[in-house]
Amino acid sequence: MELLSGLLLGFLGSFHCIGMCGPLVLALPHSSRFMLRRIIHNLGRVITYALFGLILGFLGSRIFLAGLQQVISIILGGLIIIVVVLPFSFKTAFLKAAGLDKLILYLKISLSKLYKSNSIPAFFVIGLLNGFLPCGFVYIALTGALAIGDSVNSSVFMLMFGLGTIPAMIAISIAGKLITINFRDKLKKLIPAFSIAIAFLFILRGLNLGIPYLSPKIDQQKNSSEEVICH
Repeated sequence: MELLSGLLLGFLGSFHCIGMCGPLVLALPHSSRFMLRRIIHNLGRVITYALFGLILGFLGSRIFLAGLQQVISIILGGLIIIVVVLPFSFKTAFLKAAGLDKLILYLKISLSKLYKSNSIPAFFVIGLLNGFLPCGFVYIALTGALAIGDSVNSSVFMLMFGLGTIPAMIAISIAGKLITINFRDKLKKLIPAFSIAIAFLFILRGLNLGIPYLSPKIDQQKNSSEEVICH
């Protein structure tokens, strides 16, 4: 299930990639072995996502052991909605207060140096660092990885998410300036609506309504009793 859901989320989210990440992809150096370098770049990005999934899956498994998965699912859904509706100035202020603005600046400086190189290792490192840059849609995917609550499955989920975005990223590289700024701006406007739809799915999942796949019924007492069994 993680394979399909992650791949689908990545593919649908790739429209966000066209809108938000287009300039970064177009700024990559043009050189020989064009396609190989783009694949290496995307591979680095996907590896970063998978590592994030591994970490959040471990944290999610601790939450599951505490029987808080439904509460966390509702909280995550609420946080996504809050982030979407908050003005940009509030988000900028939060990044500054958390000291993340300095980290982002460091990443951008490092990327600007790497963009001057045409080597394959440089393309790979650019991809790795790109995975750390702020991206609302990646954050949504990471909340899904947290909700899965298993290190391996969460990592696979984020791996498939990253793979799902690759076709759009390659298309940007090939199409280049054919994808206009106006077209990218139109795609950006779809992101808040899609994000809120995913947020409601998280909330619905946490409500324990007994709806298959959407809001499956979870017996907390049964789960708790199974956890204390020793062999």
